[in-house]
Amino acid sequence: MKFKFFRFSFFVVLLCLMVSCTAEDDSFQTETDSAPAIVLSYDYTPIELETMTLINNYRVSVGLKPLAKINHISYKSEEHDNYMIANNVVNHDDFEARSSNLMKVLGATTVSENVAYNYSSAQGAFDAWLKSEAHKKNIEGNFTHFGIAIRENPATGKKYYTNIFIKI
Repeated sequence: MKFKFFRFSFFVVLLCLMVSCTAEDDSFQTETDSAPAIVLSYDYTPIELETMTLINNYRVSVGLKPLAKINHISYKSEEHDNYMIANNVVNHDDFEARSSNLMKVLGATTVSENVAYNYSSAQGAFDAWLKSEAHKKNIEGNFTHFGIAIRENPATGKKYYTNIFIKI
């Protein structure tokens, strides 16, 4: 009799634990399935605004439409600058994640990215991008919006640039 009671009690406890875990799993899925939040506020530095102006002026000079800035894109650019500074690298690591976020959050259909390092001025970085066929192609690309972040490594004083272009 004790054995049957113990087995029954064990079954009830096990069932309660399973129901409890299932409820948590459902709430976790709901959070995961929801769209990531859009960043609406971004404080642009003068060099960021200057670089964006250089890009748009160039686009207009070659018969293209200027790009509209979106703060969320600049925020994603800033995240990448911070990653590059923290890891002392210049690269496009995790571009897929940034691209996926911009597609999900903003409805982008195309995403491209330019990075630069160690240019002290907006003009210097912009000129270097125009001298590079791949970077120039992005600047002249079929895009509608863009964002940029330029961050300085506090240890070295060197600037990191990330410029993302999207088409909505």
